Amino acid sequence: MSQIEPYTLTARKIATAVQSGDLRMQDVAAFYLDRTDRFACELNTHLYWSKDVVAQQVRFQEERLGRGEKLPLAGVPVLLKDNICAKDMPTTCASRILADFRPVYDASVVARLRAAGAIIFGKANCDEFAMGSSGENSAFGPTQNPWDRTRVPGGSSSGSAAAVAADLVPVALGSDTGGSVRQPAAFCGVVGLKPTYGLVSRFGLVAYGSSLDQIGPITRTVDDAALLLDVISGHDPQDSTSLAVSPTQTAASLTASKPLAGLKLGLVRELWADGLDQGTRAAVEQAVKIYTTLGATVREIGLPSLQYSISAYYVLATAEASSNLARYDGVRYGYRHEKPGQSLKEMYRRTRSEGFGREVKQRIMLGTYALSAGYYDAYYAKANRARAMITRDFDRAFTQVDLLIAPTAPTTAYKIGEKTRDPLAMYLGDIGTLGANLAGIPAVSIPCGFDAQGMPVGLQLMGPRLSEDKLMKGAQLYEQACHWHRRPQLG
Repeated sequence: MSQIEPYTLTARKIATAVQSGDLRMQDVAAFYLDRTDRFACELNTHLYWSKDVVAQQVRFQEERLGRGEKLPLAGVPVLLKDNICAKDMPTTCASRILADFRPVYDASVVARLRAAGAIIFGKANCDEFAMGSSGENSAFGPTQNPWDRTRVPGGSSSGSAAAVAADLVPVALGSDTGGSVRQPAAFCGVVGLKPTYGLVSRFGLVAYGSSLDQIGPITRTVDDAALLLDVISGHDPQDSTSLAVSPTQTAASLTASKPLAGLKLGLVRELWADGLDQGTRAAVEQAVKIYTTLGATVREIGLPSLQYSISAYYVLATAEASSNLARYDGVRYGYRHEKPGQSLKEMYRRTRSEGFGREVKQRIMLGTYALSAGYYDAYYAKANRARAMITRDFDRAFTQVDLLIAPTAPTTAYKIGEKTRDPLAMYLGDIGTLGANLAGIPAVSIPCGFDAQGMPVGLQLMGPRLSEDKLMKGAQLYEQACHWHRRPQLG
């Protein structure tokens, strides 16, 4: 074990070394299991991990390697957000209502990871049913930020981002409905990619907002995010919203292509607003200067319809959540109140009142109201019109620039408990990320420095639909010039 030091291994390095025989899968697994034993409980990043389950997977993948199979993720530990199904692990969505639920199948992304030689290392804590921006809404307690344990790691993919930042795994998967991969990546100083909607299968992802949800990688390097995307992307007939496209070849394009000469970046005017804190503004301004020294041209771009993104998102997402979460009724699976009452209706009421947390119940009620008779046109239909306006604004912007650039979040990570009593203030923190989900375009958050308190700042790049190659190349250009991703968080 002496040859492995924290923060030295990327997914790329692990897979290459395992396939060449320079590293053994069991040694890689032992190293990360030790890190998990030491730090997972302190940070509350994990909801499930098992040394026996990991050992079984290692034996299986070693047998495949011994037969000469080519495994692009050979021996790479991958942590799953706990709303992604794996047949050998619980899937709770960080909710009491699914506390004992074990799926009987793998999500499509999990099946593809296993086929590529990855080791599914456990399940990450998250905001309940992916509803939250701080990591504080889990029924099993909040996750802590490894840079400062008094601060939130962001959400809803809180455990995934914090675990990668603390090097408990080299890579993880999260889900992004309104920024839930990118915002925690920004707060934790790692890379978070939300792919084009439909590029990655949602089969086996527990639904929150079906027209918005997308699985994406959280990693320490742009190259690792591209490597994971290439494995999990591509058409899946089990997902009706899956695009009829082949898996991406983004990682190969990063190594094969030259720097993008004349890259045109658009600085989003509406995300450069008064709510931006000083440390974030300074870090992003410096990032823009670095891009210009690399040969990019930067101009200001207006997306006026973004002013409606928060209102539109919190109508559409909650309406879809209201429908999707109706299935958790205590009848077929999951939690049921021990005293169900005298009627089916009473059993539903008691089960759902106890099984769901406050934020989930709040969003269900908001969504049910928006879909109710007499209010559908006033809220849901109008939100869809706003979504179309936002999409058109993005489409127009991409006729003028290659990529859009903006802060991922208006602030760095705040104190645990600071915004729990003011949900509106927490919702407003999503202003930078919601637009990409509403328009279905890809976006990536990369580290771009630190504020005066030493907390990471995230820089967001957004591109046209299915432009992941150009998006990730643009991100890698900055990453290679700055190396913020090489700063360790925990010993």
